[in-house]
Amino acid sequence: MMEYKGYIGKAEFDDRAEVFYGEVIGLRDIVTFRGASVKELQKSFRDSINDYLAFCKRMGKAPDVPASGRLILRIPPELHSRAAVVAKSEGRSLNTWVADAVKEKLFAYHL
Repeated sequence: MMEYKGYIGKAEFDDRAEVFYGEVIGLRDIVTFRGASVKELQKSFRDSINDYLAFCKRMGKAPDVPASGRLILRIPPELHSRAAVVAKSEGRSLNTWVADAVKEKLFAYHL
């Protein structure tokens, strides 16, 4: 994965076409990029983000952002309750406790 200006790109290699191709993930809009080498792919990714932001500005449209910072999730009530108890016992809010758990998991993926 690649990161630029807070946007994340995921790429794959097409063995038949001998080209890398990718998409910016986490957006409603579709932003793609491609390159024949890793260096070209990285440049195309950055150029695509810059083009997307410039296009949004020209259109007077706010660009999609990868995440708002709000996460609404549904979990079983028992899991919710147990997590709240553990967070409280550690002197933390449930929100902080969950955010730390997510950070820990992402660290394992080197993100």
